[in-house]
Amino acid sequence: MSASNGPAGAHMPRLRLDELLDELQVRIDEVRGTRDRLNGLLEAVMSVGRELDLPQVLRGIVEAAVVLVDAEYGALGVIGDDKRLAQFLPVGIGDELRAQIGELPSGHGILGELIRHPEPLRLSELSEHEASYGFPAHHPPMHSFLGVPIRVREDVFGNLYLTEKRGGADFDAEDEAVLSTLAVAAGIAIENARLFEEVRLRERWLEASSDITSALLSGTPEDEVLEGMLERTKDITSADMGVFYLVGPSGELRGSIALGDGADAHRGIILPSTAGTLADVALAQDGLIAVTDVQSDQRVTVQPERWSGFGPAVAVTVGTKERLSGVLMVARRRGRPVFAPAEVAALPGFAGQAALALELADRRRDAEQMSMLEDHDRIARDLHDLAIQRLFATGMTLQSAQRFVDHPEASERLARAVDDLDATIKIIRSTIFGLREHEAGTGAKLRSRTVQALEEASPVLGFAPALRMEGLIDTDVSPAVADEALAVLGEALSNVARHAEATHTEVFIAAAEGALTLTVTDDGVGMPEGGRRSGLRNLAERAEKLGGRMEVAGRSDTRHGTRLKWEVPLTPQMP
Repeated sequence: MSASNGPAGAHMPRLRLDELLDELQVRIDEVRGTRDRLNGLLEAVMSVGRELDLPQVLRGIVEAAVVLVDAEYGALGVIGDDKRLAQFLPVGIGDELRAQIGELPSGHGILGELIRHPEPLRLSELSEHEASYGFPAHHPPMHSFLGVPIRVREDVFGNLYLTEKRGGADFDAEDEAVLSTLAVAAGIAIENARLFEEVRLRERWLEASSDITSALLSGTPEDEVLEGMLERTKDITSADMGVFYLVGPSGELRGSIALGDGADAHRGIILPSTAGTLADVALAQDGLIAVTDVQSDQRVTVQPERWSGFGPAVAVTVGTKERLSGVLMVARRRGRPVFAPAEVAALPGFAGQAALALELADRRRDAEQMSMLEDHDRIARDLHDLAIQRLFATGMTLQSAQRFVDHPEASERLARAVDDLDATIKIIRSTIFGLREHEAGTGAKLRSRTVQALEEASPVLGFAPALRMEGLIDTDVSPAVADEALAVLGEALSNVARHAEATHTEVFIAAAEGALTLTVTDDGVGMPEGGRRSGLRNLAERAEKLGGRMEVAGRSDTRHGTRLKWEVPLTPQMP
């Protein structure tokens, strides 16, 4: 018995030993797999922690998550202030397929479930969850799902979404633990990246403020400096368009600078007041104002079509209520994210620095003007007290010496010299008069007087007339012509208010080709047959007196309305 049982007894322990060795190998493989996964997690944590550029950090997080849990698809959704997805970064779907799918999700269905309930969520089948309502056309099929929130301190920044574990298996508790650990590290990396981005943004704003101040104080033309300020603001805030309105002392918009997409609709705008504009919204807030959709904002009622296609916008006043320089605005196209608080936090300070620099530049110009006027006064005194007196004395000496000269030719030359001295004295006196007249100033210019005239007419009309100007109106138009043009403008607007029953009036003034042209167009009832025209006859006589003409006719672009055109030479041709 013992001999027969010997080989079988030896065989049984060998089988048992093989089973133990196989089990040990499985355990070793599991330990190795756990070690490899831990190493992978550690590498992923270190990888996302090394990067400081926020977009790269976000991309690195979702790419690391896909590898760690062996998922085919992954995405990171950033939650906006409205509790919807402000950004969505997918991995595993190519650009061509993404274009076929269409718009990226905004936070409905399963994606919104994690926004509403920021806790880890594991599903074997996406379609069986009550919040699921299917996928858009061309979307790849997805079944298994794992989602975890990403917190930055106590706030939920966004969510990690992983789908389709490779091999057809479900995501397990270990996958959830690994992804949750990565989410904690991701929150720290995101906070570091955001802090770095905020510091970098502040540096860029400070550098821009320094450059603007230096440019203004160095004598660079103000328009060039303002355009540079607008370009820097548009660049730092990643805006599609920037607009800067100059605000006059009476609240009128005297003109605008615009850069970027759609800038042509804003460039050169002149309005008698800020009412109904985005600038007025900023002035009412006395600081920074953010608008989520400027195209449909009910407060923008004057020429709202200028904002067509734009969504998020920010406006900030440049200056103070006591000394307001203008309003700075930037906007992004519809569909782009709203301006984050960190992106525009430094904008009021930048605008304040720009306002201070503008005021300092004005003070410097005033000081230079005063210095120039003092020089004019000193030169005038020196010419009067020294040069003229000496010339006069020399002339008297020559005249007294003339009677001692017997030669006719020499006497004639002395007489001519005395006449030349008299002419020189007259020239110097004319120069003195010119210097003192320049010192006295030339008064208000036609451009500002026109804006004031329209502002005064607005209450009578019941609406603000539109205004366009072209040419060197303030320099080429003589004072006499300017006075006549303003009188004609006032009479024309008064006629519109009394007789036209208009809802819109446009005024166009141009100084070009040696003539000043004033055109007043309205959408009223038009000229009645046989109506009184005494007022119009007065306007025509004013034009004829200056060598010009006036035409009144119906509008060619509509069935109603009147168009008055008053044109005179820039240099008056009065009899």
